[in-house]
Amino acid sequence: MIELSPQDWTAVALSLRIATVATLVSLPFGIAIATLLARRNFWGKTLVDAIIYLPLVLPPVVTGYLLLITLGRHGPVGAFLADHFGIVFAFRWTGAVISCGVMAFPLMVRAIRLSIEAIDRRLEDAAATLGAGPFWNFATVTLPLALPGIIAGAMLAFARALGEFGATITFVSNIPGETQTLPLALYTFTQVPGGDAAAWRLTLISVVVAMAALLVSELLARGIDRRIRGMS
Repeated sequence: MIELSPQDWTAVALSLRIATVATLVSLPFGIAIATLLARRNFWGKTLVDAIIYLPLVLPPVVTGYLLLITLGRHGPVGAFLADHFGIVFAFRWTGAVISCGVMAFPLMVRAIRLSIEAIDRRLEDAAATLGAGPFWNFATVTLPLALPGIIAGAMLAFARALGEFGATITFVSNIPGETQTLPLALYTFTQVPGGDAAAWRLTLISVVVAMAALLVSELLARGIDRRIRGMS
């Protein structure tokens, strides 16, 4: 059995909390953006597409720095939120949610978009001819058929959020109990003498949690896909 210290438990719990919140907050936006990119042609679509996937190719530290200068206490958006609403993201766990959500968002959108693009448009057209408006068409046809991709995208984002390091440490630093997630705690242990055992513990936990998330995603997606095929 792996015996975890209180600091380890705190990092694990905080990582799960941040990854879960980041995934749940990002999911409605991910579905909306993926639907827009899959079903609509508009001026500037290529630019929107590039912006969505930019965090995948930018160094994570660059993404974190952009978040810091934008949402930091002295940034244009961060200063407005702090002065008028008392909302501060920098060096808070909520800021870690934002950085993890931003880094995981492209993976979520990609999976959902591919799922929506694979849906036969004739099914949506048939629903429209039966009187379904755009909202009900999406809610009763597109969304259920895209559910396997939505689950896969959400779990990929969750796993990516668990492993986020560069953007998080740049935006919210490495504060034990507040922003020190599993990757940051692991980094801390690699920097101190005698920290190898703790680093190995956190490495094993990270692998187990990430693998569990991916396996659950695959099982849920397969189960829903079989149910959809059985109904058709």
